[in-house]
Amino acid sequence: MTRSLKKGPYVYERLLKKIEGKKPDSVGVIKTWARASQIAPEMVGFTFGVYNGKEHIPVFVTEDMVGHRLGEFSPTKKFVRHGGKMQKELEQKKKEAEIVAAQAAKTAGPTASNAAPKK
Repeated sequence: MTRSLKKGPYVYERLLKKIEGKKPDSVGVIKTWARASQIAPEMVGFTFGVYNGKEHIPVFVTEDMVGHRLGEFSPTKKFVRHGGKMQKELEQKKKEAEIVAAQAAKTAGPTASNAAPKK
């Protein structure tokens, strides 16, 4: 459900104070814990360090992001691949096979069909 138009967008006031009268080039990463704050047009060009529960993830604000929340660009969960031990072994064997194939192609050198004819 969206926020009432009467109330207007929720923008954390301290963020606006931090960027007020400053240029994006002069300010580094602005740390914030306000994941629920909407991105306002004044924030375009600034880099915010949005806290995800563990660390501050740098988010460079562009025009396309206006109206979205800061938290949308700072994922809180890290995806770890499925598969476990068996999948890891299969991937390791595949990687080794690729390395062996690359070494074999390197040591074979140019063949008679690839060599330029002598005149």
